[in-house]
Amino acid sequence: MKRIITVQDISCVGKCSLTVALPIISAMGVEAAILPTAVLSTHTMFQGFTFHDLTKEITPICEHWKKEKIAYDAIYTGYLGSFEQLDLMKKMFADFKGKKTLVVVDPCMADNGKLYTGFTQDFAFAMAKLAGLADVILPNMTEASFMLGVEYKPSGYDLDYVKDMLKKLASLGSKKVILKGIEFDKPQPGIKNVKGKIGIACYDAKTKKFSFYFHEKQKTSFHGTGDIFASVVVAALMRGASLEDSYKLAADFVEASIKETVSHKNHNTYGVDFEACFPLLLKKLLKIVK
Repeated sequence: MKRIITVQDISCVGKCSLTVALPIISAMGVEAAILPTAVLSTHTMFQGFTFHDLTKEITPICEHWKKEKIAYDAIYTGYLGSFEQLDLMKKMFADFKGKKTLVVVDPCMADNGKLYTGFTQDFAFAMAKLAGLADVILPNMTEASFMLGVEYKPSGYDLDYVKDMLKKLASLGSKKVILKGIEFDKPQPGIKNVKGKIGIACYDAKTKKFSFYFHEKQKTSFHGTGDIFASVVVAALMRGASLEDSYKLAADFVEASIKETVSHKNHNTYGVDFEACFPLLLKKLLKIVK
């Protein structure tokens, strides 16, 4: 069985970060090891949440793993809260990345044109350097703009703009780029039915191939869906799925999870009911893996 180590914070209540990564990766038939960077009583949509930084625990944990000769088939980082944690991840990559180890960086730091509270442009540039060490990165349009130091465009861009952004992201050093949250105002050459849809663009720097996938945009958004998407992608890759099949599976699962959640009249707002959609996820997974 393949083993993924995922590095991000954990909220005791609220579906995001490790709270979704652990069950999703496990359900998809891959061992999920975790390295929590912080523990929160709830995720940040709640008021008055508690927060305990675990940065000082990262090095002792990694040193113990090295002593025990524990190895990983993939290293997957999510939300990292400080420059120090970024530096610690660089060391972790150096210590645990074998010849066949897949490194995936999800640069969780911004959305809807704004950086999350506490982050700066300098942090975004530092995240870009970490992303350059990865095999696969999964930024949204906002995160991509900040990492590249370009103005965020909420709309009005075209296919050439997206392709150029993908190439620039790959030039940071990552071999494969999955760019999320793309919305076109007008039809684009080679892409059908984009009106009212949101999509994903992917670029493989080795093959120079672009690929795209668009699906229905949901009226309601939820905290943690980006973490769900990234977790499905990494686990699917570990199961032997192609990159294109992996991000399509992830997008379909997120969409299904949102629809499942809003189908309930009194649904809560702190996460999607992804657990109810596991049968769909696993059925689709079995169709794309070897």
